[in-house]
Amino acid sequence: MSLTLDFVSTIRAQRSGLTDQLADVAGLTAWAREHAAALDLDPAFSATEELRAEAVRLRQAVRALFARAVAPGPPSRADAADLPGFAESLALVNARALAVPRAPQLSWDGEPSLASVTAAPAEPAVRLLGALATAAVEFLAGPERELLRTCQAPRCVLYYVKEHPRQEWCSTSCGNRARAARHYREHKK
Repeated sequence: MSLTLDFVSTIRAQRSGLTDQLADVAGLTAWAREHAAALDLDPAFSATEELRAEAVRLRQAVRALFARAVAPGPPSRADAADLPGFAESLALVNARALAVPRAPQLSWDGEPSLASVTAAPAEPAVRLLGALATAAVEFLAGPERELLRTCQAPRCVLYYVKEHPRQEWCSTSCGNRARAARHYREHKK
C-alpha cells in the first residue's frame, strides 16, 4: 500500500464504530515510527499535540482531494460531511509539499533504484508533514488516481486502488461482508 493510502486509512471502521489512529499523540508517534523510512524520520521520533492536530488537518485535506478524485462515485462514508472544501484542501496540501522540497536520488546497490530525500534541512515535524503532502501530490497526479475507489462494503470507510477489473472492494473480508449483506437483504422476509 502506498504511503498516502496508509495515511488516509488511519480512519477505519471497527465493529464498535470509527477508530482514528491519529486520535492522540501516542497514535501519531506509533504511526510515524512505523513509516519512519518513507517519512525521512528518526525511528525514535516523538510527536507533539500541535503536530498531531496539523497531521489530522492534512489528512482531512487529502481525504477531501480523494473524495474529489473518486467523483462522481461516492466519497468515504467516514467523514464525507466533515471534509474541508476542495480549494482549501488543495492549497493546504500544496503548501505543505512546498515547505520541505524532496529530491530524487539514485542509489546503485547491484541494481539502480530511486529514492526521494529531503532537499533542505528541516525539523522532524515539518519533514513529516512535507513528506505526507508530497506523497499525496505524487499519488493524485499519478496513474493510480484513475484507479482510486471507495470501498462500498457495509461499515467500510477505506479508499483503495483497484488492482484488477472485477475488484469491487478493498479486501476479501469486505467482499465477503458485502455479499453476506446482499444475501441477507434478498432473503429477508
